Amino acid sequence: MAERPEDLNLPNAVITRIIKEALPDGVSISKEARSAISRAASVFVLYATSCANNFAMKGKRKTLNASDVLSAMEEMEFQRFVTPLKEALEAYRREQKGKKEASEQKKKDKDKKTDSEEQDKSRDEDNDEDEERLEEEEQNEEEEVDN
Repeated sequence: MAERPEDLNLPNAVITRIIKEALPDGVSISKEARSAISRAASVFVLYATSCANNFAMKGKRKTLNASDVLSAMEEMEFQRFVTPLKEALEAYRREQKGKKEASEQKKKDKDKKTDSEEQDKSRDEDNDEDEERLEEEEQNEEEEVDN
């Protein structure tokens, strides 16, 4: 846990970006207002985390999961955020699934390439052995002819 209250604040750059995206063009915000929003956001995150942790503890778990956060939103009377959060969670899961599948496909392709290269190398070695055997046989034949 944080030792100083300042450690609990969200990064200013993140807060500034969120504020700029939320406000219409041409609207500015004072440093004091930005600081107040930053503190409010930090308090909200801490409160939501605490509520979600209570749900995890009720489930005898030490790890918070998405359902804990959604339940916390409802308990905090932020029901109108539950649907957008569920949609964002589904989009995140689809994205992660796509990344996982792409990673698995890349690994399969790499394994296929490695297998193909090993087969090529094995064929080359077999060809080298065949060539050596032929050369040896030719030498033996030449020696027999000489004898």
